[in-house]
Amino acid sequence: MTAADLLAISRYVMPALPLHPAKLGFLFGTRHGVDEFCRETYGLWQRGMFERLLISGGATAGQSRPEAEVIAERLVDMGMPASILILESQATNTGENVILGRRMVAQHMNLGSIDSVLAIGKVCAMRRYLMTLARYWPEVSVAACAINYFGQPAERWHEHAEFRARVLNEFHKIPLYLQQDFLRELDGHGPYPLIAAAP
Repeated sequence: MTAADLLAISRYVMPALPLHPAKLGFLFGTRHGVDEFCRETYGLWQRGMFERLLISGGATAGQSRPEAEVIAERLVDMGMPASILILESQATNTGENVILGRRMVAQHMNLGSIDSVLAIGKVCAMRRYLMTLARYWPEVSVAACAINYFGQPAERWHEHAEFRARVLNEFHKIPLYLQQDFLRELDGHGPYPLIAAAP
């Protein structure tokens, strides 16, 4: 791939959205980089970037404890009040994160009062998170905090084996998810780039 190809993939898969305060923080569950996720999310809370925090993630990858519980426990240990947390512990994919997470939020808050969401998730999957929110929760404005746990600057993603594999995996599967209506494209962001070869 050319340098232009790499840049096009990077801009598409890892779009830059402004970070600003939101009514609700939405942390997409993970088994990777949990320490980095928790440190960054705790810092966002300290800065007043969200009022309540939804953590969505089930028992994935053969683990017995849901991702949401593992992350919530770590955040409470750091000093975040348990009272602001909303846990969704059944989701096993990003669509379920949003669908089931939204339902869980509705049990704790008036959905009509939520006009903004701060999406917190893996840098390599941020486009998919945002496109899933656009599909299943389109009425909210969305800010984003992308967590990079690879120890490699995002602009050099292609030089790190795992980072590269994850970015390219995201890039290749998004068109299929769009065809299946699991995602919606993002207003104001460029279309899927046509790359001659992206192994």
